[in-house]
Amino acid sequence: MNYRTINNPDGLSTLGFGCMRFAKKMNSFDHEEIEREIAYAIEKGVNYFDTAYLYPGNEEELGRAIEKLGVRDKIFIATKMPHYYMKDAGEADRRFAEQLARLRTDHVDYYLMHMLPDVTTWKALCDRGIDRWLEDKKREGLIRRVGFSFHGSSEQFIKLLHERKWDFAQIQYNYLDENTQAGVRGLKEAASFGIPVIIMEPLRGGRLVNGIPQTAKDMIRESTGANPAEFALRWLWNQPEVTTVLSGMNSMDMLEENVRIASSVGEGSLTEDDMHTYEKVIGEIEKKVKIRCTGCGYCMPCPAGVDIPGCFKTYNTSYIDSYFNGVREYFMCTAMKNERSLASQCRKCGKCESHCPQGIHIRDELVKVKRRFENPIFKIGMNFAPGHLKK
Repeated sequence: MNYRTINNPDGLSTLGFGCMRFAKKMNSFDHEEIEREIAYAIEKGVNYFDTAYLYPGNEEELGRAIEKLGVRDKIFIATKMPHYYMKDAGEADRRFAEQLARLRTDHVDYYLMHMLPDVTTWKALCDRGIDRWLEDKKREGLIRRVGFSFHGSSEQFIKLLHERKWDFAQIQYNYLDENTQAGVRGLKEAASFGIPVIIMEPLRGGRLVNGIPQTAKDMIRESTGANPAEFALRWLWNQPEVTTVLSGMNSMDMLEENVRIASSVGEGSLTEDDMHTYEKVIGEIEKKVKIRCTGCGYCMPCPAGVDIPGCFKTYNTSYIDSYFNGVREYFMCTAMKNERSLASQCRKCGKCESHCPQGIHIRDELVKVKRRFENPIFKIGMNFAPGHLKK
């Protein structure tokens, strides 16, 4: 495993274990598989494990596995404050105590303000005493380092960097987001402060693996010999400002592959020809992708029962792959359920948009999904789906 020497005081591994997508079996966590993957990751040098208060059951599962394996002193735990619930320091105390209990630990190594959107929000938190609360917890040794995760513009990210002496920052960054989100400007600015930068959504929730056109996949294979996942990860690890790349690994095959790549790629390893390939692949993808959803799920649950990420994924599939595959997937993930999750169920309440890290106009996009898929033939087919037959 590689470990960056610049802006990395704790020696974080270049590959971090993103726990949001832990392995599951029959809609519940697969305890044995998760333990096996965590043990393997640590054996291979992965030492940064990222979770969050809002990931359902996730902190508990990580804590359970770590305690059973007896590896707490070998890793850094990163979790996130749900600051949107914080009315005062007392509320912060209650939530943090809950997190420590879930994680079965007496301290958190890396504590993030979850999806901190702008300076206004941070100042409002300061007015409630959250900044003083964080410093108190650091002095007590309950929190080792304080940072924030961010989805938004580079301008807002840079402004936040100047608001306090942060210990680290986490941004969405990949070869499609070089000039969106915090982007390369934000990455370099954070690095100039001498702090570690943690990367999330390196594969855009798998979209840079399974959601790109076949022509782009062919370009990658013919030009580099790599698969799409390796292609995306190499772009990140080529940059010295990147400290750790989080990957939501939920299979041993994925873990082994990512460990192999992380152990073999160093900064400045890409050639000029390689960089030209990225430009061509980006151009090919840009032709096809209609909705820039990463599938993070922050928009869920929908009060009306719409499977928003599923709707957007199948909509993009209908353009990237084929209309037939897109509508087939849409039918399976919406109409075939006992509790249907169609785009047409949207009530336009807007709750989802207030939580979307990508700033997607979800209500407008769901109208497009409905128009593309829910035609008369689709509606006839719905009469024979379980959701209808159950009634």
